[in-house]
Parts: sequence; C-alpha cells; structure tokens
Amino acid sequence: MSRLIDKFNKAAKSSVQPMGFRTARATAPEPGILLILSLAADAIKSASDIGNAGAVLIRPNDTPMTAASVKKITESLSDIPVGLYLEDTDDKEMAAFAEAGADFFVFPPSSRISAASEDKKSARILQVESAMDDSLLRAVNSLPVDAVLAADTFTGGAMVWHELMIFQHLANTMAKPLIVNIPANITEAELKALWEAGADGVVVEASAMKAGGLKKLQELISKLPQRSARKRGKVDAVLPRTGPASAPPDEEEEEDE
Repeated sequence: MSRLIDKFNKAAKSSVQPMGFRTARATAPEPGILLILSLAADAIKSASDIGNAGAVLIRPNDTPMTAASVKKITESLSDIPVGLYLEDTDDKEMAAFAEAGADFFVFPPSSRISAASEDKKSARILQVESAMDDSLLRAVNSLPVDAVLAADTFTGGAMVWHELMIFQHLANTMAKPLIVNIPANITEAELKALWEAGADGVVVEASAMKAGGLKKLQELISKLPQRSARKRGKVDAVLPRTGPASAPPDEEEEEDE
C-alpha cells in the first residue's frame, strides 16, 4: 500500500473522537491534516529542505523528470512519501517512476489513463474542480483512484464563505480522502475551518513559504482539535422505507368493477 494512503488511514482513525465511555489506548496521534509540501525537483537538496512535512509533491518545471532523478530524491527522503504531478506520460515512464520509488501520482482529469497506474504500491490521486457537475464528482467515488485533490484554492486574501462552501461540498460528495491547496499564509481560523469541513490533507507551495513558515504551519496543524465522525459520500443515500409505497388493489373491488 502507498505510504501516503496509509498515513491518511491512520490519521482518520486517530483524529475522530470515539463514541461512548471506553478509554482509548494511549498512542501517539497522527497529525489531523496531512501536510504535503509542493516544490520543484531541483529545490530538494536534503531532507532538511522539507522539514517534517508528511509528504512531498514534485511539480513539473523546465527540467524534465527522469527515473534517475526521482530515485535520487526518494533515496534522500527515504522516510517521506514522494509523489509526482504528471500532466501526461506513457506507461513505460509511469512504471519507471514507480520502480524509482514514487509513492503516489497526481493526475489532472485531462490526462490519459495509464495501465502502469494499476500498480498497487503507488497511489493515484485525481485532481477535480468544484465547477464539475455533481454527477461527475460522485462518479469519482467509483473510479480506481485513492484520493482527490481540489484544484480550487483561495482567490487571495482571507478565506470567504463561498470558498468554504466549495470545500464543504467537495468533502460531502467525496468518499475518498480530500486534499486541498492552501496559501502559505493561511491562518489558524482558516485551517480549522477546512479541517471541520472535511479536508484530510493540504498542499502548500514551498517557494511561497517565508523563513519559519513551515514550522508555524505544522504548529497550527498540531493544535487542531479532534472532530466527530463525519459521513462522506452519503449525499444521495437512500433511506429505508417504513412501509409499502402503495397498497395492492382489493381483489373484490376489482371484480365488482
């Protein structure tokens, strides 16, 4: 299993407030929201460049990625899941990246389906947009992908209610882990709002972080409270009927007619 998805699973179990009076076993809690640091491949020199981020997403730049360059990164960050944003690639390249240690791949919806992405060791994350029709968003729950990345992000400045409505709608519609792009200067109140809305992971651009910004963001994540268990992907749940929809016609009445 992908280490990224394993982190999501562990975080989901540790971040939900248990019901009843049973005392939970004392274990080190996983961070509520998984922090994914996005940066270019040539920006990584050592593990100290990414701090204690939960995962790293390598975005494309002018220098093409190769299996050799990916392997060099994954070996230097052996304790951290490394993913690649792939706009389009062929099966051979996909297989080579997976073999080089890529833990997950992020695809835009316009990218072609790759047979190599069936590799069970590498997670598949599909990028979605809130402007998509609700039926398309719900269809993602049945696709062979492991998580979704919301392409929508804050338009700038403070988060507004409309933006929070978008993320809440996506969380309600998706039954898979939801990852959200966030600005480097996100506030504690904004992060908590995303957390309560149902975001499971956040992606922040490393180049936009100021000195000490990554540490501050991790501190904000550590302050997030436990949240009650939420139902996701249940927007159109069919409720059980409490009685027959209609009574069958009386045989004697039919005969009298």
